[in-house]
Amino acid sequence: MWIKICGMTTPDAIATALEAGVDAIGFVFADSPRQVTPEAAAQLARPARGRVRCVAVMRHPAQLALDEMLRVFRPDVLQTDESDLAALRLPAALELLPVVREGAPPPPPLAARILFEGPASGAGRASDWSAARRLARRTQLVLAGGLHSGNVAQAIAAVRPFGVDVSSGVEARPGVKNPLKIMQFVSAARESAAARPSEDVQ
Repeated sequence: MWIKICGMTTPDAIATALEAGVDAIGFVFADSPRQVTPEAAAQLARPARGRVRCVAVMRHPAQLALDEMLRVFRPDVLQTDESDLAALRLPAALELLPVVREGAPPPPPLAARILFEGPASGAGRASDWSAARRLARRTQLVLAGGLHSGNVAQAIAAVRPFGVDVSSGVEARPGVKNPLKIMQFVSAARESAAARPSEDVQ
């Protein structure tokens, strides 16, 4: 089970995520209580480089802002709405995690890996698990939206995703992660994935 903790703003949150053994951490450059500057993200990400994927999270970015973020932060992965990608000039080597939002028709062709999200990111509202499951049969789907340690096992059983992504569900308050909640979420997700029948594990 691929796990991403999004909306990193403090060294403690990153240290906990690394200790928990997550696969990716996200830094938000869109309007949000979790928004950071490229300079701050670059500083925060230093201990994580080479250990996990460092993801730049944007939404409808202007090319100038994107270029500055790429130059300063140097992400491993860019996460933004799938509809944004065609209009952007992007380095060929940059990994992409296109966001497909609930209610929107999936793009043809479907990317090899997508993030499935509700209409608004970071709102703490569960996305449509039925729609997510249909897409998860066709691609590596990372499920986001309203997840926390109390429902992630149910979400994994319902959707059978490639991975899960959490932000507000592991926070003490908007924009500040709770280390205990991070550990609890990762543990619950790993245990649920381990309990699935082997033929369901992607």
